[in-house]
Amino acid sequence: MDQFPDHSSEPRPVGKTLTVLGFETSCDETAAAVVRLTPDGDATVLSSIVHSQIDDHAAFGGVVPEIAARSHVEMIAGVARCAMADADLTYDALDGVAATAGPGLVGGVMVGLGFGKAVALARDLPLIAVNHLEGHAVSARLGARVAYPFLLLLVSGGHCQLLEVRGIGDMSRLGTTIDDAAGEAFDKIAKAMGLGYPGGPALERVAETGDGSRFDLPRALLGRKDCDFSFSGLKTAASRLAQTCRTDQDRADLAAAVQTAIARQLSERSERAMTAYAERHDALTFVVAGGVAANRTVRATLEATAAKHGFAFLAPPMAYCTDNAAMIALAGAERLSLGLTSGLDTPARPRWPLDEARALADPIHPTGRKGAKA
Repeated sequence: MDQFPDHSSEPRPVGKTLTVLGFETSCDETAAAVVRLTPDGDATVLSSIVHSQIDDHAAFGGVVPEIAARSHVEMIAGVARCAMADADLTYDALDGVAATAGPGLVGGVMVGLGFGKAVALARDLPLIAVNHLEGHAVSARLGARVAYPFLLLLVSGGHCQLLEVRGIGDMSRLGTTIDDAAGEAFDKIAKAMGLGYPGGPALERVAETGDGSRFDLPRALLGRKDCDFSFSGLKTAASRLAQTCRTDQDRADLAAAVQTAIARQLSERSERAMTAYAERHDALTFVVAGGVAANRTVRATLEATAAKHGFAFLAPPMAYCTDNAAMIALAGAERLSLGLTSGLDTPARPRWPLDEARALADPIHPTGRKGAKA
């Protein structure tokens, strides 16, 4: 069932080619894109515009929510115009408007969702509220035909999950992080090493000349046999070691060790998920999506793990690993093809797990004042 009630205009006929304008503003990228989806599942990106706020946040070593939200307000209209111009389309050519409705920094989510609502209302188009994580889940379909079901490792700045993806809106959580995500570990360790922001790409560059075997970093949850992740111990140990680094080679060796340790844990948990998944499915496909999927060491390690267990390996094109609106437009088009639309009263959600039933029945973080962590 769709997460939001349908109070919008009637959806356009399904079983036809759909062209959808998408918006993504959940963190520090203001993005708009136009994607065309054929009835047989072929997706074509007609335009993809991303305005990065890296320079706005660099002085603070991380994303400042208030600065991010203000920048989204200033940039969203221009980014939308550029996306439509690059696609060489008028609004009359659209079948729907998709926008991230969460999870994310809620001030930013409100900007993109509000702008999407305005376009939908003004042009009498269906609105499709999209879970940002569902966008990542389908992002590999922007570069290749990926059939459902598949096993997904969603590994980004704020999320690290293993999911069985049976279709749009039909996903089961197999494992998740109990503390920090892999991307958070990359960024926070890079900050402790003085590598600047964004930390993940900076750490990867430094690690190219490093010896990953020099530093012995802790391995988490060795006594557990589930598919959950933990990166807080690694983050703390590496941050302490960073204070002992005196030379560029020291930093390169530590960066390489961190990268290897993160890739190893992602691989180990993915192996467990692959074993369980293979018992229930004949067609074996392993998809890795999210910003950390752009890390070459992580991608190579996971590709080797997939091959070892007989899984076909797929990842989005590099341009669609990090946050972008093309993945939101695609998820919106897939939802629209099923007749799933959202009302103009759809709220922005700071937290929104993909598998809400599992999140409620087995929360990783106890429910408190702010609710269960997505």
